[in-house]
This record gives sequence, C-alpha cells and structure tokens, in this order.
Amino acid sequence: MSEDKIIRCITSDGAVVISAAQTSNIVFKASRIHRTSPVATAALGRLLTACSIMGAQLKQKDASITLRVNGDNSELGAVIAVSDSSGNVRGYVQNPGCHTEYYENGKLNVGKAVGRTGVLNVMRDYGTGEPYIGMVPLVSGEIAEDITSYFGTSEQIPTVCALGVLLEKESHEVLLSGGFLLQLLPGADNSTITQIEKNIEKLEPVTTMLAKGMSIKEICDKALDGFEVEILDEMPIDYICNCNREKVERAFMLLGDDDIRASAEEKGHAEASCHFCNKIYRFNKQELENIIEEKHKNQKDNES
Repeated sequence: MSEDKIIRCITSDGAVVISAAQTSNIVFKASRIHRTSPVATAALGRLLTACSIMGAQLKQKDASITLRVNGDNSELGAVIAVSDSSGNVRGYVQNPGCHTEYYENGKLNVGKAVGRTGVLNVMRDYGTGEPYIGMVPLVSGEIAEDITSYFGTSEQIPTVCALGVLLEKESHEVLLSGGFLLQLLPGADNSTITQIEKNIEKLEPVTTMLAKGMSIKEICDKALDGFEVEILDEMPIDYICNCNREKVERAFMLLGDDDIRASAEEKGHAEASCHFCNKIYRFNKQELENIIEEKHKNQKDNES
C-alpha cells in the first residue's frame, strides 16, 4: 500500500474547498489491532477517515477532535475516533467482533450494525479551555451521511461527505480505504452549486476510484470538474496512539487509595490496557504505593 495522506484543495474563486484522504494503511492497522469483524472494520474505518480529515482542518497545533457514534440498540456499541491537527488518528469500537450482515447487493450493512438512530458527538479540543461539543441525531448510521448532516445542522456548512472501505472478499483484509469532505464557502453562487451537484452525481464510490488507480488529487479534480483548483496543503497521516505510562499513572491517581491497592490483590500487580492500541501497562505493588505517595504530594502542593 502507498503512504496514507490528506490533500486539501480550494477553487481559485474561493467558493469550494475539498479535503480528500487515503487511509488504507490506517484502517488496516486498526483492523489488526482490534481484530475487527468485516462490518466493524468498515464502520471504524469510515469514522477514522472522517475524523482524520476533520482533524487536519484544525488550525491550532495542539488541537484534537473526537468523533463518537452511539447508535440506539447498536450491535457495535460506541464507535470512537480521535485525530490531532495533523490528521494522525486512532480509534476503537466497543464490540469489534460484531456479526456482519450484508445488503442484497453484497455490500456491508454498516447502518444496521451501527444503529440507524442514535447520536453523533463531535468534540473539538483546542487546548485552551473548555472543548466545543456538538451533537446531532444519526440519519442512517452509514457514517458519511451522518457527517454530512452534522455540518449542515450544527455548523450550517453545506457539505458532501463520501467514505469507503474495501475488503478482500475471502480474507476480509483491508484493500483500500479513503474519503473526501467537500464544502461550499460563503462565496458559492447558484452556478457553482449547480456544477458541484452535477459533479457529485457523476462520481463513483471512493473505493472504486482508488481501485482504478486514481490519486486523491485526481479525485479532488473530478469532484471539482469545471473549476480551477489550487492545492492548499498535503500531509502524510498515520494510525498513532499517544498513550504512555505517565498518563496511566495519572488515571490511577483519580482513584481512592484502597481502590489503587485493591487493583493488585488478585495477580500481585495491576494492569491497565489502552483502548486505542491494546498496549498493556503493569504496575507492581511498590509502584502503586509510589503512585499513592505522589498523589498525596500533589494534593498538598495544590492546597498550599
């Protein structure tokens, strides 16, 4: 697989902006880490792609965005993705082994597994105070339509979102994954809107275009056919987890002393695993006592 990346383009008249991403390696890594069923791979892969694109739109260096899909009576449970402002992303699904069903045409029934009703939560954390949180009802559970609805409802930005994950039929390994987010800016007039609508109607599915060997730049050009296109930026992206031992220690400090000690009673050590990468962190009893000591020291420092 070629390197995953995002490209952002704008029409020369400043009326339309599009971000497109190839995420085949990211989704492949996620499927291996979480051992996802085919439908879980597709749902998580679509959300990771959307989150990466939306993360790369953040202007602040240390900002991040979290997408959380909670479908009513969902077989998958919550589907979660987090991206930094460089488009590097991580995520997980609560029930990675969810049973896979298909539509009559053979395509994965992602909407049924996700839940066709429920909510999509979008949290932008700029690292400068309270995060911005938006929430909209799911419209289909197919992810792309839900992202489109979010921008139209919560941010009043006319948006077209397309996402796709292509799996090998027998092994269910990830072959291709990608997507784009096209948005109309205030300068868009009726002729621009009409041309974009015509272009979108003619577009093939994202994975079909990728399978034909089209680059994400060529996908952008096709979506913006009839316009002069300028590249804003292009960046590599990857599946990256930012967990570390220090963060786990800080999580332990939120517990009471007895709870911290009790976590090591059965095995002689405490274990904590990361939802995003499944890495396991182990702490022996002495290390837990050190955490308790450090917790009390911090409390005293804050009181003084």
